[in-house]
Amino acid sequence: MAELQLNGVRLYYEEHGQGPLILCIHGAGSSALMWGAAVPELARLGRVIAYDRRGCSRSQRPVPYDKTSVAEHADDAAALLDALETTPAVLIGRSYGGEIAIDLTLRYPERVRGLALLEGAPLGLSAEGVAWVESVRRRVLAAAGDDLTTVGEIFIRVVLGDSGWEAFPTPVRQLFTDNGPAIVAEMDGGPLPVDRATLTTIDQPVLLVAAADSPEVFRHVSGLLGDLIPLGRGGCVLLGGLGLLLCLGRRYCRRGRRAAGTPGPGRLNASWEFMLHDGVPP
Repeated sequence: MAELQLNGVRLYYEEHGQGPLILCIHGAGSSALMWGAAVPELARLGRVIAYDRRGCSRSQRPVPYDKTSVAEHADDAAALLDALETTPAVLIGRSYGGEIAIDLTLRYPERVRGLALLEGAPLGLSAEGVAWVESVRRRVLAAAGDDLTTVGEIFIRVVLGDSGWEAFPTPVRQLFTDNGPAIVAEMDGGPLPVDRATLTTIDQPVLLVAAADSPEVFRHVSGLLGDLIPLGRGGCVLLGGLGLLLCLGRRYCRRGRRAAGTPGPGRLNASWEFMLHDGVPP
């Protein structure tokens, strides 16, 4: 557990394991804590760096912090990688963190070995995505105007439903409550502004994941992004059930659907081995 002063803010980060770098970029209103039990598993594959993005939890919140952007967070992530001398890295981005990972890849391609986007495809890819973001933004800003301490709860209830918020343990609810100002700043800044032609230039292997019980818009834009990745650069394997779209590297291209409806761990492990070690999955 350590801190670095980068781009005018103090960023908290922690490291686990050794080997090829894996950078975990959390979603809106979250923190490195939310990677939880995934960290030890990932640390078996490489050197994991999980950090709190600017304005969130243990990292510094600028004053004022009314608006931020995907690009600002991507610049922070690039600066963190440079400071730790750990490029290229596999980026794991959750939701808003996925858009940060994409922007970092497009503007700093030499720093990225591969991407795993957990419902992190740009919502601006479709009219439905744009409308959904705007509806969430209106709800969040309205809540902030009434009582800033309610923003985290309103945000999660809108995105995951009432049952999603109520299933969270008290510490997680408090985390999102405390990060209300960060949620407002991120929502006010908007999603990643990127066009489809630009996304086709991504030359790294990409893993896209969308869960069946998440909002339909996440699965929709993940599918759109998967279709945009050129097969000559990152072939696609579509797995049913959980709506998991797996894109492997340029030397492994085929499409298929898992009849059982759940992703096979062997296939997922193969994708990680490819990203981390530039090998050809079996």
